[in-house]
Amino acid sequence: MAADSATSEKFDVAKFIDERPVGAREYFLLAIVSVILFLDGFDMYFLGKILPAIAEGLGGTPVDMQPVVNYQQIGMAIGAFIMPPLADRIGRKPVLALCLVGFGSLSLWAAFSDGFSMLAVLRGISGIFFSAMLPVGLAFLSEATPKARRALFMSIALVCFSGGNLGSGVMVAWFLDDLGWEGFFIAGGLVPLLALLLLLMVRESLAFRVNRNPADPRIPAQIQALDPQTPIPAGAVFHMGDQDEVSPLGPLAMFGKRYLVQTVLLFSLCFFSLGNIALLANWLATFMQELAGLPIETFAFYMIIGYFGGATGTLVMGWLMDRVNPYWLITGYFLVDAVAIFMIGQIPPQVAVAFVTALIVWNFCQVGGQTGINNMATMAYPPEMRSSGIGWAGGFGRLGGIVFPALGGQALALGLSLPVIMTATAVPALLIAVLVFALGIANGGKIGGRSKIAPAES
Repeated sequence: MAADSATSEKFDVAKFIDERPVGAREYFLLAIVSVILFLDGFDMYFLGKILPAIAEGLGGTPVDMQPVVNYQQIGMAIGAFIMPPLADRIGRKPVLALCLVGFGSLSLWAAFSDGFSMLAVLRGISGIFFSAMLPVGLAFLSEATPKARRALFMSIALVCFSGGNLGSGVMVAWFLDDLGWEGFFIAGGLVPLLALLLLLMVRESLAFRVNRNPADPRIPAQIQALDPQTPIPAGAVFHMGDQDEVSPLGPLAMFGKRYLVQTVLLFSLCFFSLGNIALLANWLATFMQELAGLPIETFAFYMIIGYFGGATGTLVMGWLMDRVNPYWLITGYFLVDAVAIFMIGQIPPQVAVAFVTALIVWNFCQVGGQTGINNMATMAYPPEMRSSGIGWAGGFGRLGGIVFPALGGQALALGLSLPVIMTATAVPALLIAVLVFALGIANGGKIGGRSKIAPAES
């Protein structure tokens, strides 16, 4: 009887979240996380689009911007390793607030840079904050969304992250001459500080609270706020479904026996994926201007069109991930991505229709494929190391983001042709496809691994 009583007093918070209908609270959190990721995407991507203009404004050439690009990537790598574990320890909401204040203030300061060194230092420190926004924001959103809509909601938020890329492209295409390069840093600094007010309107992740301290008195109050009709037994023991007990190792548990193969493969494919994204985000506009004679304003306009390919690829990925095997889906995305990257180097930009088509396909596959990786990494680990899992995978990606842009700068300095550069850039996309396929085999096609410890035979 005692055992039955103890069982009856358990409250499955994961089941409560998954069985709730999607309502105003879920949509409100989706909107807030989407705004935050939009700002993150804007701040992360605008630098590459106006890199030649910044170099000219500071009295140099695009090659002089190499330290700025490198410092930014180093800062992003540091932030990806230290900030998500902090979110797993003190909460999603306070870390997101810290990041908004941090990179907002530093972006404003960067608008008044008087040289490449000052800008490099400020962008390096800023990178610590804005690199953490995506993993922590996705963890926050995934933990509040019913499982049936989880991948789709995260994909919608990631469309808004890409929307920041679009927003910066619109500003470059139409307002660069009016605002100057300084105006981008001012916009990238003021709006995040305003977004902090929105963040203060939502509660901390319920899943985080349960894993952090199941006896937290705020848990039943938050459940009642979500659904006043849900009965909570007196002395209820809160838990998150059938997940393993919270490991005392914290995020280091991802290197234990259960998750080791998944972690190694996931970190490796993120190295190549985010490395390639960083290379093309920071240098593609410059490659096109310097090697193909395409003005940065024209390329920015083309990328605005290409953005809709990325948005479509992201939404298609989110919709399909809830329905088909995610590993084979992501593998297919990156195989086509490799072909599209290769074609960008072969098609003259003056052949506008064919060139823009290649950009659309590339965006569809790169942005959609990275969405699949982000969703997979977010759902691959339990809540106590969820931010750390996607954050550290992103951290290894940021290491790629240091190496790959440096190679891009060297390729420009060596005077390599555009076809050679883009052919070389297609190779990592093929490697990503191979690694995702291998991860699917290792995990038996199931996100998070084949299963927990098998039950003992009677």
